Amino acid sequence: MEKVSVYFSLGTNIGDRRANMLCALKALDMKFGCGYDALSDFIETEPWGFESEDRFLNAAVRYVLSVPRGTSRSRFAHGILDVCKGIERSMGRNGVPEYDEGGRRIYRSRIIDIDILMIDDWRIDESDLKIPHPLMQERDFVMIPLRQILSGSELYRNGTFDFTVFHQE
Repeated sequence: MEKVSVYFSLGTNIGDRRANMLCALKALDMKFGCGYDALSDFIETEPWGFESEDRFLNAAVRYVLSVPRGTSRSRFAHGILDVCKGIERSMGRNGVPEYDEGGRRIYRSRIIDIDILMIDDWRIDESDLKIPHPLMQERDFVMIPLRQILSGSELYRNGTFDFTVFHQE
């Protein structure tokens, strides 16, 4: 079985934010059957892409997971996406993404947001899933905590990501 490092971004700006983050981490541990390998500090940030008086609490977390033999990268990644969306729903996040007339995403406050940032050096470019996450480098609330857990990674050198190392199946 191949082992891969899976990097996630977690964020919340509704209710007891710290408790929301810990609940999401516990749910990820339960679903994956293991604890995380690395966890950044929890950082407080302003909302990104929308206005709100409620600040976010954000973190990055890494799990080392086993890919079952014969499972494609796409199928494995979609399984992880299903886990993330299931946890979000179980914690009370409802709805599907909304878009304005120009096709731009509309963002709102949320009890929890769990995004897949990277799976090792994999590149997945499908309509419902893009890995590495295409907007992560534009978002300090993602990059600041992610840098804390990427120390020494081949994917991240000299303060930047080397996207040439990402490979499509």
